[in-house]
Amino acid sequence: MYKRVLVKLSGEQLQGKFDSGFDAERAAWIATEIKKVTDQGIEVVVMIGGGNYARGAQLAHGGVQRVSADNIGMLATMMNAIALVDVFNANSVAARALTNIKADQVADQFTHRRALSHLEKSRVVVVAGGIGRPYLTTDTAAVSLALELDCDLIIKATKVDGVYESDPAVNPAAKRYNRLTLQEAVERPDIKVMDKAAIALAADHKQPIVVCELLAENNLSQAASGQQVGTVISLS
Repeated sequence: MYKRVLVKLSGEQLQGKFDSGFDAERAAWIATEIKKVTDQGIEVVVMIGGGNYARGAQLAHGGVQRVSADNIGMLATMMNAIALVDVFNANSVAARALTNIKADQVADQFTHRRALSHLEKSRVVVVAGGIGRPYLTTDTAAVSLALELDCDLIIKATKVDGVYESDPAVNPAAKRYNRLTLQEAVERPDIKVMDKAAIALAADHKQPIVVCELLAENNLSQAASGQQVGTVISLS
């Protein structure tokens, strides 16, 4: 059983049944699964992506500078955080949104002390704005945030049920790994579950990661309680 976990959610997972944007029904389902974690007395931090609205890397062409594109991507994560927190609170999951980019009218600025204060009050902390700087993904921001807030585990909630040797959508015979070392995840080019900067940061600080399917019921609560779910990436 862990004391505190970080859940990394992609923006695409929040679009649910839509081609883009925010699906409140999907968010409510996620709230139910997060509540199963908090009901165990485990504190939860959520790092949210913004790909359902905008991706910096995709915008950075045709005259849009990369820094501007990444800033737009960070704003997209803020829209998700604001909506997600409202849905969480409406579904009996106490939550607060904090942002790493300055936008006082719509969300509180992230500070270490403020985040810890919310966690100590048993509130889920949803963090927007990535790491607050361009050229860094929300995966890297998630690892940095987990380290800053002393999270025992990162749960990377994805569309598939773990890490495979190749894309299972293309190769149905692809092997799924139950366990990988952080060093293997850094060194092997076929392991692409998070960007290499994020994995390298996790490896430097021995930060364990579980990669599991978001939409499988009870996966988050089982991972947070130390049960084998998906693929475990750890020191050994």
